[in-house]
Amino acid sequence: MARTLLTAVNGTTLVGLGIAVLTGAKIRRGPGGILVAEGYRRKVPPATCFTIGSVIITRRTAEWLLDERRSGLLAHESRHAGQYAVLGPLFWPTYWVFCGYSWAATGTYGARNAFERHAGLERGGYRAAPLRPGLQRLRRSAATESPRPPSGSPSAD
Repeated sequence: MARTLLTAVNGTTLVGLGIAVLTGAKIRRGPGGILVAEGYRRKVPPATCFTIGSVIITRRTAEWLLDERRSGLLAHESRHAGQYAVLGPLFWPTYWVFCGYSWAATGTYGARNAFERHAGLERGGYRAAPLRPGLQRLRRSAATESPRPPSGSPSAD
């Protein structure tokens, strides 16, 4: 699969495997070229699972993640693997920029994060959140302003 090859070539899967091995997680094969590292025990990040390259690292067992009742979560994490395939190591700083934007806009790291939205917010355990009140007011005032024709246009004379 192209995603698996790209994450192998760009080194992100190697980083994911390294973290899995260094933290004592057991690596198992998953569907579609995904690897599942089960039994992650570190405190950071606090998520039940997270993805690095084509490696989904989970605190639970691989069976738990691969159970059909969690197919949405598996699909969410697999979309992140696709994002790693496209961006390679640039995924990390870009993801954190979007986390910062989301935090500034909503007070949550995921609600306005383009990566989480693309992967499916709810499938990943995230909830939609409204804009902070000040941003809501700014947005409403911008929407109510009537557009002005650019200077130099016939209706501006």
